[in-house]
Amino acid sequence: MTQQSRAQVTRAHIVRGAAEVFDRSGYDGASVGEIIAAAGLTKGALYFHFSSKEELARFVIAEQHRTSISAVEAIGCESAPALEQIVMLCHEMARQIVEDPIVRAGIRITLELSAEDRGPAGPYLDWITACQELAVRAVSEGDLRSDLDPPMFARFVIGAFTGVQTVSQVLAHRADLEQRVDEMWRVVLPGVMPADRQHRIGTVRAARSSVAVSSAV
Repeated sequence: MTQQSRAQVTRAHIVRGAAEVFDRSGYDGASVGEIIAAAGLTKGALYFHFSSKEELARFVIAEQHRTSISAVEAIGCESAPALEQIVMLCHEMARQIVEDPIVRAGIRITLELSAEDRGPAGPYLDWITACQELAVRAVSEGDLRSDLDPPMFARFVIGAFTGVQTVSQVLAHRADLEQRVDEMWRVVLPGVMPADRQHRIGTVRAARSSVAVSSAV
């Protein structure tokens, strides 16, 4: 293994270990010692790659965001109508949260840092923008009511999803997240789809992506 390859492996171990600790303890509750122990490496190895806990936390957030945006891009390549793609995106984000510790950690520490005005707004703004673009398409395709404002709809969807996954975490450690996201759409779709498209509600609710995206590290 080359020196560069070993460095990449070491960095990946650090990020994975940090994600486990951030997911379990949050940003303030995570100690450098716990991260080192979880990664199975030395303090020197950690500080060779990351100068501080905050730099490491922001890297985890960036990796989580990269994973989520990769899902947006993958779903955008599918042939499904735009409204179905929005539903797919919510379910894929839910799957990532349940299965990927880096995604869970990134979302948790983003919310915690945001409470202190230190969290990045970029990930949420990018999700909203992606959803807005799909909403514009969904209106043109006739699946979304023409009197709905796409930016408003996008902000609502991302906000509703954030609330649903947070409550699922508090009440069920996200074991029921898939069901709760489906319930969200069961409530939302009758109010946003035109009357002549209501027969498609079941199809839209059942939409799932054929591509699963996970963290690269």
